[in-house]
Amino acid sequence: MRASAFLYPWDVLGDPEAAARTAALGVRQVTLASAYHSTRALTPRHPGHRIVTAEHAAVLYPPDADRWAGRDLRPYPAGDWAPAGDDPYGRAAAALAGAGLEVHTWVVLAHNSRLGAEHPDTSVVNAYGDRYPWAPCIARPAVRDHLTALAAEAAVRPGAAGTELESCGWYGFAHLHAHDKVGGVALGDAAQYLMSLCFCPDCRDGYAAHGLDAGELAALVRRALEPVWSAGGSDAAGWPAVEKLLGAGPAAATLAWRTRAARALQEAAVGAVRAAAPPGFRVLLHADPAPYRCGANVGVDAGHLLGVADGAVLPCTGGPAAREAVLAPFGPHRREDTVLAANLTVVSGMGGSPATLAADAAHAASLGATELRLYHAGLASDADLRTVTEQLAELG
Repeated sequence: MRASAFLYPWDVLGDPEAAARTAALGVRQVTLASAYHSTRALTPRHPGHRIVTAEHAAVLYPPDADRWAGRDLRPYPAGDWAPAGDDPYGRAAAALAGAGLEVHTWVVLAHNSRLGAEHPDTSVVNAYGDRYPWAPCIARPAVRDHLTALAAEAAVRPGAAGTELESCGWYGFAHLHAHDKVGGVALGDAAQYLMSLCFCPDCRDGYAAHGLDAGELAALVRRALEPVWSAGGSDAAGWPAVEKLLGAGPAAATLAWRTRAARALQEAAVGAVRAAAPPGFRVLLHADPAPYRCGANVGVDAGHLLGVADGAVLPCTGGPAAREAVLAPFGPHRREDTVLAANLTVVSGMGGSPATLAADAAHAASLGATELRLYHAGLASDADLRTVTEQLAELG
């Protein structure tokens, strides 16, 4: 199976051994961030630093001034956490290509706290009126247009052979926020869905088009969540649990509206990338086959996604049942050239299991996976990377 390792430009720049070390893992490809959200990242082998703090979502290349001229919403340039002048992505990509690695872009779209802070009307607004600045509402035309333009520019960088679009759909309540204090009431994914429903003006109109009064829906959501708050949480998961909380009819109507908005973004973003890219350029989406889910791996309908993109990158850490749940829905919709990349965490400290990589990859392949993604070569310890090298050699 073709394997690709995720990297940030700051993992490579300033470390003359990084590109060769990555190639020595046994991977053929690197998925390199070109547009990324704020983060605090460990760099355990870098000769110049150990921690990189990316203070806000940014593009890691020089944005095209003509493309963004006259737009209210535009990408933010990186700060000093992205070294090597104006084009840290380009410089890192060149170093990796020089080591014989094929480079694909890694583009994060609907996850941008600075955008929400500076343009509050772009954010998801929950049923209580709370705004989520990290989560742009993809139903808003201005947001969709911005993300579509960003996808085309950040994906099609010089020399890139393909792209992986993360967060190309709904983001919601869940967020690794600085100094998070939201764990006092544990929310299963059914309650998280209700907390992720947006009530901005566009979404209110969208619900109305599907027969729902937005004010009544917001009140219904609040009533449905009241037992969750009073009980100290809920572990209810799955779409039937959403229907139980909200009612089958209202739940279906909310999902219909959100699916329509997500598909509009996905079709526009992939179309814009294809229009800007050379022939043979691969476009994948980070996805989850449960359409109601939101986050980095956006909820999709497998058939629709594979009719739009070249394939999907799917979260496959978590055991055989988790892999089957995300891979099986894509089987009936696969083409001969469809890419189903099993994304496996190989950082022990982040819940990964590098020692079982070969077995996990073989199981994923038996379920239809065609490629591997290794999260994340820059964050892993030396011991984890040695194990990854051994495991990839075992796979052959």
